[in-house]
Amino acid sequence: MSADNPAEYELAPDIAARLKPNDAGLVPAVVQAAETGEVLMMAWMDDHALAYTLASRRGTYYSRSRDEYWIKGLTSGHTQEVTEVRLDCDGDTILLKVNQVGGACHTGERTCFDADQLL
Repeated sequence: MSADNPAEYELAPDIAARLKPNDAGLVPAVVQAAETGEVLMMAWMDDHALAYTLASRRGTYYSRSRDEYWIKGLTSGHTQEVTEVRLDCDGDTILLKVNQVGGACHTGERTCFDADQLL
């Protein structure tokens, strides 16, 4: 198995049975700072991304626009050490708690939710 190839990782059957992905096979993943509870970002995961995240403790997601996996920080250096992973009660959303190094947002900001406060 390649160290950085999430597609080669298989999710444990008992976990896979609990997930309820959308029609594209993806589940939204909300990423939260472990120490502060601050919501950093939202991304998408499939079975392989979740399996790789659980095995490596590195935030790993599926990019719908690029149609490929991305391991947070592999190119930017803005890494996520995953400290906790939870499923919501319906199995259709994943919560990751992470120790974030650098910005979590693709813009370089700490969080994706800084820019546009509506209320």
